[in-house]
Amino acid sequence: MSHTADDAAEPSQPEEREALALPPKSYAEAAEEALNGESHHEATDGTKEKKAKNIGNLQTNGKIRIPSGRQDKEQTELEGAGQDNSPKSPTRGHRRKVSLKLNGSAGRKQGEHLSNGTKEPLTSVKLDKDDDDDDDDDQTVARRKEGTPKKRRGSSLKSGRQAGASWQKSKIRWAPLNVPLQRRLQTLAVLMHTLSIAGTVAIFFFLCTVPLLWPILFPYVIYVLFSNAGTSGELSFRSDRIRRLPVWSLFASYFPARLHRSQELEPTRKYIFGYHPHGIISHGAFAAFATEALGFSQLFPGITNTLLTLDANFRLPLYREYALRMGLASVSRESCVNILSKGGRNGEGMGRAITIVVGGARESLDAQPGTLRLVLRRRKGFVKMAIRTGADLVPVLAFGENEIYEQVDAHSHPYVHKLQMLVKKLMGFTVPLFHARGIFNYDVGMMPYRRPLNIVVGRPIQILQNQDPSKDYVDEVHDQYVTELVRLWDDHKDTFAPERTGELEIVE
Repeated sequence: MSHTADDAAEPSQPEEREALALPPKSYAEAAEEALNGESHHEATDGTKEKKAKNIGNLQTNGKIRIPSGRQDKEQTELEGAGQDNSPKSPTRGHRRKVSLKLNGSAGRKQGEHLSNGTKEPLTSVKLDKDDDDDDDDDQTVARRKEGTPKKRRGSSLKSGRQAGASWQKSKIRWAPLNVPLQRRLQTLAVLMHTLSIAGTVAIFFFLCTVPLLWPILFPYVIYVLFSNAGTSGELSFRSDRIRRLPVWSLFASYFPARLHRSQELEPTRKYIFGYHPHGIISHGAFAAFATEALGFSQLFPGITNTLLTLDANFRLPLYREYALRMGLASVSRESCVNILSKGGRNGEGMGRAITIVVGGARESLDAQPGTLRLVLRRRKGFVKMAIRTGADLVPVLAFGENEIYEQVDAHSHPYVHKLQMLVKKLMGFTVPLFHARGIFNYDVGMMPYRRPLNIVVGRPIQILQNQDPSKDYVDEVHDQYVTELVRLWDDHKDTFAPERTGELEIVE
């Protein structure tokens, strides 16, 4: 009876509950109360009539139909399949589990409210999925009905970085791998000569780390320090076989380099070749006058030429041997006099020649591509040497010597230039800040560029020998020499220097 009293106290019909200002009950709660009421009546009365009466009341009220016996099983199957006329709430045995969201509601959106019959706000039971469907447009709904998935945010195709793009944008141009073997050998030959000083000195110090070699190396160092082979003028260590090695042909063809003559030279006279410009390392002078790669003996038969270099190079262990075998000699006054006054056809230097890079280390600081700035106006020592020894002066102009390297411009960096001049004054040599290409690239390194070298030998200026020449005669010969040098430039600049940015200029 208590159950009946509770039902009377709290009606289930929506109209009655609204009249009593009670919130509506859900179908699940009504079904649960009906099931509880059925169990209560079966336990107290035990009669089928009361059970049928309760079922009838439930059917009359429109809440839920509870079958009995065999009908219970069939009705339960219909309810589970959703094919009966009862409300679509699950049965007691298959109650749906309510999922809880972070806001504490089951399938509700936070902040959305409805109102019941008492004008009190109620939390909406609209699911997020339904709310999203309402926001979609007609085209999206049609696409979903057709089975096409909705396009998610950020689902468009996006590519990552392109592999190798940084190499294509790099300012360094790398050499390809499929370079012919001959070009690789040319590069190796130039690299060997460029690093000849550093390489031989490094090998010597490596040998010094072997104690077993000390008894040999110590006397050798003493011999190098006191040897006069670089200044004696005897040329006893000179080897024509080494000068004609195929490696020097590879060296000269790297640029490539060519030797040109303006006039034949008589082998019965002596000569002083003045080489211009100095450049950075004077690769053209080495190829033309220290080797037979360019055919010097064919163009000037009967003349033995010697390229002169710094006397300090003949005090370097191992490199000294390399320089003497190539026929190099010291540029000192003693060496020049001995070479031009000893040996030759008559024992007095007939048929001998020396090559002097007149501009020297000072001129290397002005070596810029496209220009030709010569240090020559005050350089008259080689003219006096020619007059004292009776050697004819032959100007030589190397087109392209300044183009094979690039260095810091003295006008753009005056403080760097002043520091270089200070080093030249204190140490006797300069340190040009230069660069060119590398072994495997075309932009960074100490290897010279592959740019043509054309060494043009001018006409000889005959000299009257005089052991005590006057200043006027020295100036006269010097002017003749400069005139012939300018003629070489004017005659061949359009052929060998078409991309020049300036004309020949004598700065000092």
